[in-house]
Amino acid sequence: MKKVILDTDIGSDIDDAIALAYLLRKNDCELLGVTTVSGEADERAKMASAICTNIGKPDIPVYPGTEMPLLTEQKQPIAPQNKYLGGWKYKPNYPRFGAIEFMRQTIRHNPGEVTLLSIGPMTNIGLLFTVDPEIPGMLRELVTMGGIFNNDTAAEWNIFCDPYAAYLACNAKVRVHYLIGGDITGQVRIQTDKEDIKRRFSAPVLRPVVDFTQAWLESTDVITFHDPLAAVTMFRDDVCGFEHGKVEVDCTVNPGATKFIPGDGHHYVAKSVIPDKFFEEFFGTVNDK
Repeated sequence: MKKVILDTDIGSDIDDAIALAYLLRKNDCELLGVTTVSGEADERAKMASAICTNIGKPDIPVYPGTEMPLLTEQKQPIAPQNKYLGGWKYKPNYPRFGAIEFMRQTIRHNPGEVTLLSIGPMTNIGLLFTVDPEIPGMLRELVTMGGIFNNDTAAEWNIFCDPYAAYLACNAKVRVHYLIGGDITGQVRIQTDKEDIKRRFSAPVLRPVVDFTQAWLESTDVITFHDPLAAVTMFRDDVCGFEHGKVEVDCTVNPGATKFIPGDGHHYVAKSVIPDKFFEEFFGTVNDK
């Protein structure tokens, strides 16, 4: 059983909600809690709560986190998908300013056991590591959907939204830091429509995810599984191929750009992916009876 804390900007793109559904449906995942990050963190928390509640796990802690990035302007001030919450049940009220302390206490109570999965801007992570510098060394691993590693000048969105926080996270002394960048996650996508999604997400407990996805498909016919791929790599070591080395985050010349230097270091960067194995694992898990 793998203990996981999910830090997410659910409510912007659809893949965060899909990743959360996967974690909730994964039998060997113990989801200890969800923290949200970026603008309208409370609204993002409601979406996470709605998915947890409908999947039958309403007691999973959900904490709104930091809304403003460190030392830079806000690039996603709203959570546009919150308007699709509709009639789904969710927890309406949340403790203020509790996300960082929740992560800190949970990791301290489970030393060496917690995987911290970051699938949004890394503001909460950077603050957590700053507030309690012992926390990075107490993690089992840090897993990040972020970065681009086939182009030293390109900035992936999660890192671009808060490069300073990403810099803090990437320079922290965690045991192992896995990064699955946009150059790899962009290869895992499907062209679909609303009826096809209903067939693919067939389990009744996934109906809120279907609703959120239906809204997403009003403006596009493509879903890219950025965040779900990062989640799947925690449980399947045959989906992505990783290379060992060091990751650098640019905060000055080209803020958000990431560079990978093979060799010594605690970073493992995804360099390849087998999409068929990903989809086999993902849909087999979320639709499991």
